[in-house]
Amino acid sequence: MRLSHGIAAAALSLLLAGGEGAYAFTVNKTPLTSSEKNIETLGKGIAIALPVVAGGIAYYKDDKIGIAQLLVESAMTVGTVYALTSIVSEPRPDGSDFHSFPSETTALAASGSSFLWRRYGWEYGLPAFAATQFVSYSRVQAHQHRWYDTLASSGIAAGYAYALGTPFKKRYNIETSLEPAPDGAMVRLSYVW
Repeated sequence: MRLSHGIAAAALSLLLAGGEGAYAFTVNKTPLTSSEKNIETLGKGIAIALPVVAGGIAYYKDDKIGIAQLLVESAMTVGTVYALTSIVSEPRPDGSDFHSFPSETTALAASGSSFLWRRYGWEYGLPAFAATQFVSYSRVQAHQHRWYDTLASSGIAAGYAYALGTPFKKRYNIETSLEPAPDGAMVRLSYVW
């Protein structure tokens, strides 16, 4: 039992020390093809566009609270991911630097899509989520990140969206519902204070 604890402690210290043995990944220095470069460029554009589109939707709905939530959630998400890339020293798959985990580009995209899902529901969130997954794919295929780098960024964005965000309420706070009753159905009209 003690031997297994010693082996685990030695492996953990080797990982934390950042020695040669800590990086079990191979470096992929294969140059990107023109289509791969185009996908990477498109992914970066979508990552920038998603929070801008989310802000535009909130502005169109005259949702000042939503705009404030988007700004705070995006700043917290990107700030947390930036801090983690400075702390965690993991090499990129192409070997260019040691800022692979987590993906800042995916975090920017995921902040917009997570906000849209939390604030306005799946109708807005699902297409934005699909766009975020394309951004994740573009980062992985460009040899800038691994799949778990982008997954971590999406998780951080979703966490902030659900911790700080609130669902959008209609202007008049009137809610309606249709519920089954023993002899038919019941329509409910309620006002939320």
